[in-house]
Amino acid sequence: MTVWRLVIGRVFTALLTLWLVSIIVFAAVEVLPGDVAGRILGRNATPESLAALRLKLNLDAPAIERYWDWFRGVLQGDFGSALTSKRPVSQILADRVVNTLILSGAAFLLYIPLALIPALIQAVRRDRPVDHGLSIVTLLLLSTPDFLLATFLLITFVIFIPVFPAVSVVTAASTLFQWMSALALPAVTLAVVMAVYAVRMLRDNLIEVLDSDYIRMAELKGMSARRVLLRHALPNSLIPTLNITALNLGYLIGGVVIIERVFAFPGFGGLLVDSVQVLDIPMIEATVLLSAAVYIIANLFADVGAILLNPRLRKG
Repeated sequence: MTVWRLVIGRVFTALLTLWLVSIIVFAAVEVLPGDVAGRILGRNATPESLAALRLKLNLDAPAIERYWDWFRGVLQGDFGSALTSKRPVSQILADRVVNTLILSGAAFLLYIPLALIPALIQAVRRDRPVDHGLSIVTLLLLSTPDFLLATFLLITFVIFIPVFPAVSVVTAASTLFQWMSALALPAVTLAVVMAVYAVRMLRDNLIEVLDSDYIRMAELKGMSARRVLLRHALPNSLIPTLNITALNLGYLIGGVVIIERVFAFPGFGGLLVDSVQVLDIPMIEATVLLSAAVYIIANLFADVGAILLNPRLRKG
């Protein structure tokens, strides 16, 4: 019961946080300078057209009433209609979100070996040349901004070694090979940026666990070094790293905006930037709320994973 009580508590906290975020998002849009109708129609709008648009957008109603109308729609999956194209926001988001999910999934699949393999090698070969070499590479990548790394990969593998397209454009008619070519550079960039943070923490955790008494006891019992490392040391070292992984999943939302702009990938990040540029209020509210939801859910999974991996929490 202790485990389920903790899990339910984390879920309730996540839902409460998401509700508070929705209030903050709506309030932030409300306090933007100028009138929404005025921003839509421009400077040459007449008082009659402004009044008609305010009535259509229900801007004359109190802010609290408009918030609850919007929030009830969000709970039903209705984010309203975009001010620019008049299309449903959920319909516009659908394709872009799917593209970003595919890109994020590819990046996360690359992130796992890029984080695990160097950390395992460094922990086993600590204070040796390979450990120092990987540490130098990690520090260099840590100090490199993601857009600079993306630009470097773009120049290297598009100009000097032309094996990937300069623009990562995909459509519904794209083949699997076209998808793989378009995803390669953005996914590698995201994976490397995320992995360098996890590698250093996982290396230090592994070294600390490998020096613990129960690991030495397992070695004295005749267990192979590989089994001790993978079966006993690694699972106990992953618990602190889960928080970094959750932060990395949250970074995917913010970082993917930059990476998608560099590679011109038609995803969620580009849509967010475009919505802010044209002040499309329903799109801004939907994209920011969705970004916050992904970040909160990522942290929720990290908390639940830590609970399930920690024997003291499982046993109460």
